Amino acid sequence: MAERRPRPAAKGPGRYVRGRTPLAAKGPAPEPQAAAEPAEIGSVVEAALYRDGVRVSSPGTLAEAFRELREQPEGMAWIGLARPTEPELLSLAAEFDLHPLAVEDALEAHQRPKLERYGETLFVVLRATRYLDAPEEIDFAELHVFVGPDFVITVRHGAAPDLSAVRSRMEASPELLRLGPEAVLYAILDAVVDGYAPVVAGVQNDIDEIETEVFRGDPEVSRRIYELSREMVEFQRATRPLVGMLHGLMAGFSKYGTDDELQRYLRDVADHVTHTSERVDGFRQALTEILTVNATLVTQQQNAEMRALAEAGFEQNEELKKISAWAAILFAPTLVGTIYGMNFDHMPELHWIAGYPFAVLLMAVVCVSLYVIFKRRDWL
Repeated sequence: MAERRPRPAAKGPGRYVRGRTPLAAKGPAPEPQAAAEPAEIGSVVEAALYRDGVRVSSPGTLAEAFRELREQPEGMAWIGLARPTEPELLSLAAEFDLHPLAVEDALEAHQRPKLERYGETLFVVLRATRYLDAPEEIDFAELHVFVGPDFVITVRHGAAPDLSAVRSRMEASPELLRLGPEAVLYAILDAVVDGYAPVVAGVQNDIDEIETEVFRGDPEVSRRIYELSREMVEFQRATRPLVGMLHGLMAGFSKYGTDDELQRYLRDVADHVTHTSERVDGFRQALTEILTVNATLVTQQQNAEMRALAEAGFEQNEELKKISAWAAILFAPTLVGTIYGMNFDHMPELHWIAGYPFAVLLMAVVCVSLYVIFKRRDWL
């Protein structure tokens, strides 16, 4: 971080141009009474001024924070906002000379984690997470941090992380807070990374449950695997860029004169991020393998069901053969009896003495012949 310098006077609204365009040319410094005074800002979660690691003031409005910071050149302002509107961020941009590209990113949100340096100001985008036990889902939130020589501005889009806990932790460690805005940035990074641990534990538990459901044959497990895989993609997008960001910060330790103790803290955060990123990569690989196993088991189950259906169909065909064979055998004597049972006066063999024995013999011969034929063809 660059060496701190005295606070300049507030800049006029003409210093900031909305959109991806360069800053307007500097004109003569405006009179103090002509400077744009920020209105009451409802998205301000908390604003505080610190000197030598101790809170000296808690301004109620941004106007008071700006004024008190100008009056205390050695102080540091820490302003936290939640889902601010464009006018709210523009007032901060005019006061702290924030780059318009960074302000636009903070307004639009939905950014990937990154670290950008604009002169003496760092702009950091972080993706915080929390695990929701009831729906067994990961909730992603976005956090933007502006770090200047004597200020830290946090813009939160979502519920995580709990920056009030971060502020309380830093205020309880004045020796760390005395190191300035970089120490606050470390504390925020540490809180975001620590928030990944419960998510990792929750995902590990989900994967264990999914493995059990896969081998139990739960029909809904495929959908759960796909949903968790999609969350792991988002989790990777949150953690993987953070590894490079922290290594970039560490590469600038010597150039920007970062305190030795703070360097050790940041290296510890980098180690945790690397470990988390490796765990997330392992989760994705495990889910891919589980999905493959599930597909194999589903295919085997479908094959077994098809085989069972084929066997059932074969058994039905065998039964139909037997029924058809016996029906044909019984049909033969019925046909002979029907013909000789017709009451016509002029019928052959009607008054034949051997007619009855002949008809019975004929029916027996036909039935036996059909039985032998069906038996040889394994129909009976």
